[in-house]
Amino acid sequence: MGQLVKFHRRLLACAAPLALASVLSGCSGGDSAPIRIVSASPTPSPSPAPAPTPSPTPAALNAQPCLDQVLPGTSTTVASLIFPDTLTLDFATPSGFPNGRRLTDQVIDITLGVLLLKLSSNNPGALALLPLGPPANEVPFRSTFPYLAPANGTPILAGTAGTNFNFRTDPASAYTRVDRMGMPAVATVLAVSARKVPYNDANPSDDAANLFRPDLQLHLGELADEFQDDIRALRLTPCAV
Repeated sequence: MGQLVKFHRRLLACAAPLALASVLSGCSGGDSAPIRIVSASPTPSPSPAPAPTPSPTPAALNAQPCLDQVLPGTSTTVASLIFPDTLTLDFATPSGFPNGRRLTDQVIDITLGVLLLKLSSNNPGALALLPLGPPANEVPFRSTFPYLAPANGTPILAGTAGTNFNFRTDPASAYTRVDRMGMPAVATVLAVSARKVPYNDANPSDDAANLFRPDLQLHLGELADEFQDDIRALRLTPCAV
């Protein structure tokens, strides 16, 4: 019985996985044949799966060609309408974009068309002709000064909370600027949220010094990238490249 147990022990020793042990002496030797176990290299852990490549952030298109365009029938560049951001009026020429703004003008659509479309191939008012928004102001304009339609809601009355202004006689110091009202859509569309308050607090002289030009131009390129497919789907030609 003892010899049988010894035989089984030697048989198990010979059957040890080669990856875990190396038998240096023959398994067929005597009962006292020395067996030395050499630890094998640990099985390498599988390499972790590579982290997924993050989706690339869309790069802004180059909006410089848009700014360099000249408005049809004028010598005015698009850039000169924004830097500085002012509303100009020439009484010797017909009113309407880019010479001031008429109350009935779809100023946001017209401005976006000028900023995003190739003007040598597209009408500056092409976007304003699309049936996307209301065709007119929801309240009729007045036929006398100040011509603006009455305000929606309940206007503040004299002697109640709040202050009324006489725009013809009150000095500029009586007012607080809350938004720029120069070229339509510049302060509201091109000035990104983080820069909107500084932009509205700044003056046209800051625009002329190109203080905000890098920000506005970069955001125009981002908008052009976002809308380029839509512009082409309308069979219009974008100006950014």
